[in-house]
Amino acid sequence: MIRIELAEHDPRWALRYATHRARLLEALGESAATIEHIGSTAVPGIAAKPVVDMLVTGVDFFDARARSRLESAGYEVVVDEPGHRMYAPADRSAHVHFGADPREERHHVLFRDWLRDHPEDRVLYENVKRRLAAQPWSHTNEYAQAKSAVIQAIVRRAQEHVTRTDGRAGE
Repeated sequence: MIRIELAEHDPRWALRYATHRARLLEALGESAATIEHIGSTAVPGIAAKPVVDMLVTGVDFFDARARSRLESAGYEVVVDEPGHRMYAPADRSAHVHFGADPREERHHVLFRDWLRDHPEDRVLYENVKRRLAAQPWSHTNEYAQAKSAVIQAIVRRAQEHVTRTDGRAGE
């Protein structure tokens, strides 16, 4: 069994993101449409596992050249499953996510932005994370899955807000 270790927010996480972003841009060049800092380390004021999550869009994660460039830049595939590939550097200081579903990509960014602007949901989410982190897990994916209900509820609120304020679907 493993325990999830949360750390208080560290402003250096933004610097770690910037460092990895520069490495990724150098490796992938213009093919990377966007590189977003996602997850709790991207939200000031919230505790997180001290690993920077990043989302790269515009790159086909089945592209062998992109994989070769990422590996040459020091990133290795650590998750390879249908619809999702994740790379990490040897020190595991970042998780670099590539996915095939644009809707899921938008949800990650919407969730991050909503938490940045809505302290009540930031507190709710952090409380759930702390409660779950106190439990033993056989794998970190179980912990991530256990958070999905609160994440989905927060994303739904954010989508409803977007729909009300600008008249378009929050997808």
